[in-house]
Amino acid sequence: MIKKVIFSMAASVIIATTVQAQQTEIYTNNLADYNKALRLYNSNQFAAAQLLFKKVNDKAESHELKADCAFYIADCAVKLNHPDADELVEGFVEDYPTSTRRNSAYANAAMYYFNTGDYESAGEWYNKVDISSLSKKEQETYYFQRGYVHFKNGKTAQAKKDFNQVVDSEQYGRQAKYYLGFMAYEGNNLEEADELFEAIKTGDRSDKNLSYFQSNIRFKQGKFQEAIDLGVPRLERSNRVEQSELNKIIGESYFNLGEYEKAIPYLKAYDGKDRKWSNTDYYQLGYAYYKQGDYQNAVKEFSKIIDGKDAISQNAYYHLAESYINLGQKQQALNAFKNASEMSFDKEIQQDAAFNYAKLSYDIGNSYKATPEVLTDFLQNYPNHKAKSEIESLLIDSYITSKNYDKALSLLENSNDFSDKIVYQKVTYFRGVELYNQGKYSEAITMFDKSLAQRKDAAFTAKATFWKAESEYNLDNFDQALIGYKEFKGMPGANQTDEFTNIDYNLGYAYFKKKDYAAAAKHLKAFTQKSTSSEIKHDAYQRLGDSFFAERTYWEAMEAYNSAIKIDAARSDYAAFQKGISYGFVDRNSKKIEDLENFANTYNQSVYRDDALYELANTYVAEDKSADAIRVYQKLQSEMPNSAFVSRAMLKEGLIYYNDNQSQKALDKFKAVVAKYPKSDEALQAVKTARTIYIDLGQTDEYANWVKNIDFVEVADADIDNATYEAAEQQFINNNSAEAIKGFEKYLQQFPNGVHVQSAHFYLAQLYFDANQKGKATPHYEYVVKQARHQYTEQALARLSQIYLEQKDYNKAIPVLQQLETQAEFPQNITFAQSNLMKAFYQQENYQKTVAYAEKVLQNNKIEDRVKSDAQIFIARSSIKTGDEARARKAYAEVKKTATGELAAEAQYYDAYFLRQDKKYKASNESVQVIAKDYSGYKKFASKGLIVMAKNFYDLGDAFQATYILEGVIKGFEDYPEVVEEAKQELIRIKTEEAKTNSSVQSGSN
Repeated sequence: MIKKVIFSMAASVIIATTVQAQQTEIYTNNLADYNKALRLYNSNQFAAAQLLFKKVNDKAESHELKADCAFYIADCAVKLNHPDADELVEGFVEDYPTSTRRNSAYANAAMYYFNTGDYESAGEWYNKVDISSLSKKEQETYYFQRGYVHFKNGKTAQAKKDFNQVVDSEQYGRQAKYYLGFMAYEGNNLEEADELFEAIKTGDRSDKNLSYFQSNIRFKQGKFQEAIDLGVPRLERSNRVEQSELNKIIGESYFNLGEYEKAIPYLKAYDGKDRKWSNTDYYQLGYAYYKQGDYQNAVKEFSKIIDGKDAISQNAYYHLAESYINLGQKQQALNAFKNASEMSFDKEIQQDAAFNYAKLSYDIGNSYKATPEVLTDFLQNYPNHKAKSEIESLLIDSYITSKNYDKALSLLENSNDFSDKIVYQKVTYFRGVELYNQGKYSEAITMFDKSLAQRKDAAFTAKATFWKAESEYNLDNFDQALIGYKEFKGMPGANQTDEFTNIDYNLGYAYFKKKDYAAAAKHLKAFTQKSTSSEIKHDAYQRLGDSFFAERTYWEAMEAYNSAIKIDAARSDYAAFQKGISYGFVDRNSKKIEDLENFANTYNQSVYRDDALYELANTYVAEDKSADAIRVYQKLQSEMPNSAFVSRAMLKEGLIYYNDNQSQKALDKFKAVVAKYPKSDEALQAVKTARTIYIDLGQTDEYANWVKNIDFVEVADADIDNATYEAAEQQFINNNSAEAIKGFEKYLQQFPNGVHVQSAHFYLAQLYFDANQKGKATPHYEYVVKQARHQYTEQALARLSQIYLEQKDYNKAIPVLQQLETQAEFPQNITFAQSNLMKAFYQQENYQKTVAYAEKVLQNNKIEDRVKSDAQIFIARSSIKTGDEARARKAYAEVKKTATGELAAEAQYYDAYFLRQDKKYKASNESVQVIAKDYSGYKKFASKGLIVMAKNFYDLGDAFQATYILEGVIKGFEDYPEVVEEAKQELIRIKTEEAKTNSSVQSGSN
C-alpha cells in the first residue's frame, strides 16, 4: 500500500485589520460591543463572538458596520460548521456586494474547510475567490491549497495546473513537486516522476516516501539492481505497510535478476494486499524455491495457486508438476501436468505438459479418462512429436495394463493406425475372460474366437482355447467343451499355463456331464493322482466315485468315496451317503444299513439325510425287518416333514401294514397320503391299494363313498386320461416342443383334475420357459408350487423365482425363494435361493434380512469366490446404509480379497474411504490410485475415489490438487449427478476458505 503523506503547513488567515466606522458611533456602546466581539473572534471563541456580532448588527445604523458584522457572523458560522454557513456567506456577498471583505469571506471559508479536511467544500469556495485581489504570498497559498484540494478530489489535471504555479515557490515548491511526482508515478510517467522526486531529495528522514517511490520506479523501469539499492537502506526506517511493499519490490527485483536465493527472504516478508497474496505472489516464491532445488517448499507455494487462468498460472502448474516428480509424487504431478496441458498461453509448455501427462497416465493410471484415450489424444494433437514412437508403444501396452478391455477393443477396431495383431489377440482374450467372469458366456465365446483368429502368441492361443471350452461347458455344450479341452491339452506351451494344472479335472467333468462315465473316470483318476489342491481333489474323488457307481463298479466307487471322506470328512456327506448306497449293490446290506444309520446320526444337517433315511428304511424292508423299516419311515416323516420322500415313506409304511394284514392301519395311512398329497403318484397308488383292501374286506360301499369325494379320481375316464397324457408326453420325449405344448394344453382342458395334471402343468411350464415365453410359463409353475411337495416342486420353485427376479418383482420372488430354501434338496438350489433372497431384500431396503441371508450364504464353504464376494458386498452395502461402518469395513476387506471387476473397484474405493476416516490421508490416496490404475473403467467409483483424494490433499495442505481434482470431477462425470453435486459443495467449501488468504480466489465460486 502506498502511503500518501500530506506535508504540514502553517495556516494563513486573511483578516482585515482596519475597521471603518462612522465618527459618530466610535464612542457608542455598539462600538464597545463590536470590539469585544472582535476580541472573542480573534481568540477563536466563535460562538460567543457570533452572538455579540448579531447584537451589534441588530442595533447598528451604519451600513459599513452592518457589513462588517454580517461578514463575521457568516465567518463564525463557517468555523462552527453550522448548516447555514453557506447561506450566510452567500447572503453577505449578496447584501454587501461592494464590501472589501467579499473576497476574504470566500478565502476564509475555503481555508477553513481546507484545514478541517473537507476538500469537497473547500474546492467550491476556492473557485469563488478572486485571485487577482490576493497578494503574491496569498496567491501561492491559494494555488497550493487549491491544487491539493483537486489532488484529494481526484481531479489530477486541475491539480497539476495549480501545483505547477508554485513549483518555484520557496514555501510550497518542494511540496508541489512531491505531489506532481506522485501523480506522474501514479500515471506511470516514471521518468517524469523520478525527475521530480530526485529534485526534492535532501538525504534526511523526510525522504522516506521518496525512497519507496524511486525504488518502485526503478523496478518498473526494469532497473532491478537500482531498485534494490534504493529499497534495502529504506527498509529499517519504514513502517509495517511500507516495509511489506519494499520487500516485494526487492524480492521481485532479485527474482528478475535470477538471484533466487536472495529473493526468497524478501518475497516471504511481503504481507500482501489487505493481508492477502495473489497467485503471482505464490508463483514467484514457489519458482524461487524450485530454482534452488527446494521442491518441498516449491510445492507448498505453487499448490496455493487456485483458479489460475493465465500464463503465470500455466508456468506455475508446469513447475509444480516437475516439483512433484522430483519428490516422487506422481499422482499429484499427473494433475498438475494435466492442468498445464489444458492452457495454451505457452505452446511449448502446453505440449511438454501433455507429453508428461500422457506418460504418467500410462505409468500410474488415470481416473479421468482411460489411459489409451489419453495416449491417443496426444498422438492426435501432436502427430509430429519427437516421442511419437514411444507414445505409440505405450498405447499398445496400455490396452492391457489399464484393464479397460471393452474401451481398448473399441479403439482397436475403430482405428486404422494401430493394427498390431498380438495386441488384438491379447485384448480380445482379456475381454473374453472379463465377460466369462460376469457370466456372459456366449459373449465371451465371441471374444475368444476373435482372439483365436490371430494366434500370434502361443500362450494366449492356448489360454483362449481353454476359456472358450469353459464357456461352452457353462452353456451345457459339452461336446464343444470337450473339443476345446482336448485341443488345449495338446497345444505347445499349454503345460506352462495355470489352466493346464486342472485340465484332466475339466475333461472328467465334461465326460461326466455327457454320461460317458468310463472316460470321465479315466480323466478324474489321472487328476487325483497328481493334484495337490485338497479342495478340487476332494470334489474330483466324489465325481470319480459317481463315475464308477454309474459304471456299476461299486468297489472302486466306494474306494473313491473313501478317499474324498479322508480328505475332508465334514464336507463328505454326499460321499458317505453314496458309499452306503454302494454296499447294497454288492449284496452287503448289513454294511449298507450300518453306514446309513451312522450317516443319519453324523450328518444330521445334510441335505441327503432324508435320502439316507428313506433308503435305510427300504433296505430294512428288503431284509424283512418291518419294525425297523416302520421306525425309520416314521422318523423321516416326523423329523423332515418337508422332504419329497415323506409321501413315499407314508405309502411304503401303509404297504408294510397291508402285507402284514394290518388292514385298518394300512387304510389309515393310505387315506393320509391321499389327503396330504392329492394328485401325486403316491396318492394314486394309495387309492389303488386301498381299493384292493376294501374289496378284500367286502366294504366296496365304503370305498365308493370315499373315492367320490376325491376329485382327482375319475374312474370312468381313466383310460382316456392316460392316453391323452401319454400322447403329449411322447411328443415331449421326442423334443417336438410345439406338438407337446398342444398336447398338454389339450390334456389340461379335458382333464383339469386329471391323474397327470401336475406333470402336465410342469412340462408345459418347462416348454414355455425354454421357448422364452416366460409369461405363459408362469401360471403353470405357480400351479405346481402351490400343490403338496412332490418331485417337480424344487425345479418349479427355482424357475418361478428366476422369472420373478428377472421381472424385478421382489414381492412375489421372496416367498418363492423362501419356499425353495426350505424345500430344496440340491445344495446349488439352496445357495441360489439364499443369495437371491439377499439381493431381493436389499432392493426392498430391508438391510437386516439382507445381512442375515448374506451370512447364510457365507456359511456354505463350497460356494465360488464370486458368490462369496456378492455376499460380502451386500453385507458391506447394508452396513453402510445403516451406519454400521465397522461391519462394512470388515466386509469390504473380505470382498477386496477375491472380487474382480466392478465389485473390486467398489471394495477399493471403500478401502480408501476408511483409510481417510482413520486420517491416513497419504495411504488413502495410494488406495485411490489403485482404482485409477486397475479400475478406471468403472467411472462411478473412479469419481467417488477422486473426491476422497481431493479431501485428502486439502487436509495435507495441497489446495491446488484438491480444487483441480474436484473441478475435474465436475467437468468429467456428468453421468453421476450425486457425485458431481458432492464435488461442487466441497469445492465451494475449499475456495471459501482459500479466499481468506488468496486475493486471486473468488469466495464460494465453483
